[in-house]
Amino acid sequence: MSTDPKTHEGRAAMTASGLRKSFVEHVEYTRGKSYDSASPFDRFTALALTVRDRLAKSWVETQRRYAKHDVKRAYYLSAEYLLGRALGNNLISAGLWPQAHDALKDAGLDLTTMLEMEPDAGLGNGGLGRLAACFLDSLASLDMPGMGYGIRYEFGIFTQEIINGYQVERADEWLKFGNPWEIVRPDRAVPVRFFGHVEHHQEPDGTQSARWVGGKTVLGVPWDTPIAGYGGRTVNTLRLWQARASAEFDFALFNDGDYERSVVEKNDSEVISKVLYPNDQNQAGKELRLKQEYFFVACSVADIMRRYLKNHTDFVSFPKKVALQLNDTHPAIAVAELMRVLVDEKRVPWDEAWNITQATVGYTNHTLLPEALEKWPVSLFERLLPRHLQIIFEINQRHLRHVQIRWPMNDKKMNALSLIEEGKEKQVRMAALAVVGSHSVNGVAELHSRLLKETVLKDFAEMFPERFNNKTNGVTPRRWLLACNPRLAKLITDTIGPSWPAELDRLSELEKYATDAAFVSAFREAKAANKAEFSSFLRDLMWVNVDPTAIMDVQIKRLHEYKRQLLNALHIVHLWLGARKDPASIIHPRTFVFGAKAAPGYRTAKLIIRLINGIGEVVNNESAKTGLKVCFVPNYRVSLAERIIPAADVSEQISTAGMEASGTGNMKFAMNGALTVGTLDGANIEIREKVGAENFFLFGKTAEEVEQAKAAGYSGRTVYESNAALKEVLDLIGSGFFSPEDRGLFKPLINGLLDDDRYLVLADFDGYVEAQKEVARAYTDPKRWWRSSVLNVARTGFFSSDRTIREYAKDIWGISSAPLT
Repeated sequence: MSTDPKTHEGRAAMTASGLRKSFVEHVEYTRGKSYDSASPFDRFTALALTVRDRLAKSWVETQRRYAKHDVKRAYYLSAEYLLGRALGNNLISAGLWPQAHDALKDAGLDLTTMLEMEPDAGLGNGGLGRLAACFLDSLASLDMPGMGYGIRYEFGIFTQEIINGYQVERADEWLKFGNPWEIVRPDRAVPVRFFGHVEHHQEPDGTQSARWVGGKTVLGVPWDTPIAGYGGRTVNTLRLWQARASAEFDFALFNDGDYERSVVEKNDSEVISKVLYPNDQNQAGKELRLKQEYFFVACSVADIMRRYLKNHTDFVSFPKKVALQLNDTHPAIAVAELMRVLVDEKRVPWDEAWNITQATVGYTNHTLLPEALEKWPVSLFERLLPRHLQIIFEINQRHLRHVQIRWPMNDKKMNALSLIEEGKEKQVRMAALAVVGSHSVNGVAELHSRLLKETVLKDFAEMFPERFNNKTNGVTPRRWLLACNPRLAKLITDTIGPSWPAELDRLSELEKYATDAAFVSAFREAKAANKAEFSSFLRDLMWVNVDPTAIMDVQIKRLHEYKRQLLNALHIVHLWLGARKDPASIIHPRTFVFGAKAAPGYRTAKLIIRLINGIGEVVNNESAKTGLKVCFVPNYRVSLAERIIPAADVSEQISTAGMEASGTGNMKFAMNGALTVGTLDGANIEIREKVGAENFFLFGKTAEEVEQAKAAGYSGRTVYESNAALKEVLDLIGSGFFSPEDRGLFKPLINGLLDDDRYLVLADFDGYVEAQKEVARAYTDPKRWWRSSVLNVARTGFFSSDRTIREYAKDIWGISSAPLT
């Protein structure tokens, strides 16, 4: 049988008739139903398995090629993978979309309806997890040997409902009906130890050894998901670990009738992979979070070791065959775990093991917020991971000796560079462990990487300047243009040919069409159709009528104060007040679309959601007079972003300068022709440089100006007292106008802005208002607007995650595309 994925025969036939035959067989033999009695879910599962069959051939072949050539592989460790739906993406990657459409049509079914049945795999909270998903897509599309590791959370990011304007969280049971894409590998289960104690011994050769014994053992069971590259040549693996008890239950207790105690160990073990990001505000939550992080790291390191040792008897070549990338600080314990395995289990001398570890590990930092750099109490480490604490202490002692030699008698440097933070409660600094244990430390946008070296990791950058580098984020154009915006994708393909999804730089060929009347007309028609489709979706979902010709002004991202959804809300109130006084002040109707989830324990963020909904209730009631509408779309997720982004005219990227690491939503919007209203923050800077300053609506203080304002004693109250328009907005909100049932509801938000405006919302208000006026003026000049929109698309080739992955591969991992035979 041929191994060419394009010529699969038999069960994996790639024709429409072959797909239809396989689909019917899965309905009957896998789901155990006749075709006529099959439910919609049976049919969706059968279709997914039909597609998986086609991927499986390439999946097996990919692993065979990697083993044959003993290639170096990149292993991506991430606590989050915000994958979204897989069916449509896999059909496109495998080149099966037309055949699947025809096969289902012949069977009297609709492919679009089938795609809507798939739940989002919401194993992430925001940009961190979505970036990881884009990176896996690019690795496979570039035929690069890579593999993702994470946790198979039973419950992902919560499902959000909006009830009486408030966010209400429901469990996200994404696995309620199973997941047809994954395959469990119980034969690859890994034992993971917690608690216990360390025994030290002297070996016959006189060397000292340590052995971690006792405690409790949990099993990590791997579930593999195929990650298909564009074109179907390479199918890599995402391996997610599920926690299982090493003993299902205590049979003696069960026989004695103590049924609850008989399954205590099972429940304690399996809770590890139960929920994405448990609340860590209490001791139990902290312990569970650290357990989760060590659990998936220990499983992954063991799996990497097993694979390496198939072809090697020592560890001299380990860094030549293994690149281990830490996606933020969550997997930073990998530094200590790799050392433990090398030194304690494989008997590699410390210095050699340390050289191997540093040469293998790379660390990506995703935040400039000091509070987001994880720290764990030493007491918790000592109890939960006693051997790792000893290893961290040893690493720190040796590291500080180098610091002492570099800066003699400098206690300030010693404290700043220590892996242990002194204080009332000693804590392990996980970011410091990641930096010291890696050969590469990268930020994710030019500004972010510079600020890392100047602020939160300043001392480490001074100590290890050669390790620090930038890798500006990117997004996969296969999902974020080709799949989610088929109208625009078809226009691009008809204009410049079909190769652009794999060579996004080719979008630059569209520049010459920015003033071509026929192209611009087709471009406008595609956007208009997307807006009409999304407006219809909003009507069905939220019972709200939206004018599809209005400016679609969108802010969709995690709800956090620094992202400044509150600034957007204040501007809407300002516009509405102006429209009531003078309807002519609204040059063109505008619909403001929000999508955001607030962390369950983040009260201020949840109050901002309530405010946005309160504003929407009032503004929407007068939309016929003002032309303004506000829609907070519930349960923001990947599949919802795929609907919203193609319809957007305006992309709100308004975070306080110096706060956002990069952002990737900004790239997706620009790639789909939305114009950005933004600050000089994160990747906004590079987007503006690429698309042109005239095609970007800039406002706000720079990162340097933000720091200068804070240092000078900036006060929101001073701005409020000197700005009549802003005062009118804040006074109206503070009066309870948007919360008549509780007039003091939004007082905490107003007081926060007046007394502690740490994100400079009020300082940037006037600049934001002026930028929005310019948006309205530009939109009423069609020639200007659509030229800018086309140029945004044409100049976003740089923001493909393929480019980012090539940079990681060349500069950090030392891997290349694997041979295809």
